[in-house]
Amino acid sequence: MNFHIDGLIIGVFMLLCTGIFHPIVIKTEYYYTKNVWPVFLIAGLAAIGVSLFIENFVLRGCIAILGITCIWCIVELFEQEKRVERGWFPNGRKRKKK
Repeated sequence: MNFHIDGLIIGVFMLLCTGIFHPIVIKTEYYYTKNVWPVFLIAGLAAIGVSLFIENFVLRGCIAILGITCIWCIVELFEQEKRVERGWFPNGRKRKKK
């Protein structure tokens, strides 16, 4: 009996990306505001583009997931701004300037 763990590896990678990018979005909005969304767009498109040329199934899937996660972060940046306005998260623009 052969076991194929490709799907499991890709699924775990997706879970890790989600967990890692959640605080990245929060910190990015806090320190830089949502206006840095083009950085996530460029990174996401670059990763998706690179994934098109990778032959290894697992690596190709993981890089594509990374790219899609970066693009999804754009949506989350705008949502994070709304969460800050509701008072659910601290507002980085109100802190004292040194």
